[in-house]
Amino acid sequence: MNIMVSQSHPALDPPTSFGGILRRLGPGLIIAAMIVGSGELVVTTKTGAEAGFWLLWLIILGCVIKVFAQVEFGRYAISTGKATVEAMNEVPGPRLHVSWLLWYWLVMFAVSWGQLGGIVGAVGQSLAMSIPLTGDFNRLLDEQDQWDRQARAAGEHHRQAELEDLRSRNPAVRKAAAQRLRTAIEAELGHPRPAYRTKDDLYWAIVVTAATVVLLVNGRYTMVQNVSALLVGSFTAVTIFCALAVQFQPEWAVRWSDIRDGLSFRLPPVLEGSARSPLATALAAFGIIGVGATELIAYPYWCLEKGYARFTGPRSSLPQWAARANGWLQVMRWDAFISMVIYTFATVAFYVLGAAVLHRQGLNPAGNQLVRTLAEMYVPVFGSWAQGLFLFGAFAVLYSTFFVASASHARVSADAVRVFGLVPGGDGLDWRWVRAFCVMIPLFGLTIYFFFPEPTELIRWSGIMQAIMLPMLGGATVYFRYRRCDPRIAPGRLWDGLLWLSALGLLLAGGWTALTTLFPRLEQWP
Repeated sequence: MNIMVSQSHPALDPPTSFGGILRRLGPGLIIAAMIVGSGELVVTTKTGAEAGFWLLWLIILGCVIKVFAQVEFGRYAISTGKATVEAMNEVPGPRLHVSWLLWYWLVMFAVSWGQLGGIVGAVGQSLAMSIPLTGDFNRLLDEQDQWDRQARAAGEHHRQAELEDLRSRNPAVRKAAAQRLRTAIEAELGHPRPAYRTKDDLYWAIVVTAATVVLLVNGRYTMVQNVSALLVGSFTAVTIFCALAVQFQPEWAVRWSDIRDGLSFRLPPVLEGSARSPLATALAAFGIIGVGATELIAYPYWCLEKGYARFTGPRSSLPQWAARANGWLQVMRWDAFISMVIYTFATVAFYVLGAAVLHRQGLNPAGNQLVRTLAEMYVPVFGSWAQGLFLFGAFAVLYSTFFVASASHARVSADAVRVFGLVPGGDGLDWRWVRAFCVMIPLFGLTIYFFFPEPTELIRWSGIMQAIMLPMLGGATVYFRYRRCDPRIAPGRLWDGLLWLSALGLLLAGGWTALTTLFPRLEQWP
């Protein structure tokens, strides 16, 4: 069945001028809003804080190479009118009512719903810091800061005793030494690091969830596109400006030696006390940055809702159809590549700030201190204004991800219940189900955060499950290209070569993530 493609909607010739093409862009901006959020702000910055500049080459490669798989999913959707869930159901292999690929997707998708709990929790934390209601979240952060200062002062002699093991090339030895050091510090201070459940972040998460439900239930494509573009564009511009402005601060400036290390195609040195090898850090980063599994799956839905397939019209043998299809595919490629440029610049800016500021201070964003630590990236440029600016930015970027991901998941979910046979099929998405999922998905994320208030872990586990699915999606794009693509709209050899590189990159990232999830000791190799 062709979703969102109907004979009642006349075909439309594609624009040929650059201005006309720009006016038809949009789906990529929505996907960029999903990408420039929890993945780039949290995971990319954290990777820079851990690895320094050494993985800059991987960050750039990871953003650029995946776009070819993204375009191939879009090509199939435009030429057939079929969105991703229905397309995945056509991939050959074992079937249990639906394709084997959909059964793993269902597991991954459930975890990605949980990721929204981590994102709305981080949004709640940023609002709790800037507009406290009871003040308990800020009190906890202050208590943790005080404990950290005391721990650094009290633990220096303990650290010297463990220094050799902390610098060992064996991750298990480093992890054990770090645990012994922490135990010794807690014993000397007389109590562990403060940790208790706060209310401010939860109250704000409830407010954000309620507002999101109202907006999504009452809005459609244009509203999602405009809100996401505004939120992401504003803070991305500030972040890129900040990454450039640190060049005027000698202590934080990026040196030519940093760029040389970052583009040397080498792995970072051993991180003192880390339980992960540099190779594990590199491959985990590659699996999460840029277009992830959820974005690859969601992109065709926004292309269809924008009208690319409807304007092309149902597939036919007429040469006019092939001409229209190639024209709208050209628009879609511009859309995908412009969005890739946007999120690549944003990703590199977040990574550079993490490496230049957080890594040099030995800061690593995690736990309750996630948002406050990330705000330190902006201090060299904005000084005392940094925290307020970052809190606005964190709200804009993280909320845009929560907002757009909820909207995307609602569309994918409404399609999935039809493909799985849980509701009768029809012509296009059933908007009653879309609205129902626009309510259920944000509420599910809020519930997850209530019972498990660890944004970093929720985001990390979703990244793991998505990375494992990447090779499956890469294989699906190759199958669509060579078994289902109309020869009249097939790409050339150069594109095919890049598509194979994209699929290979997805295989390496996902395969490594799957192996280290099943066999955690591999994270200590080599």
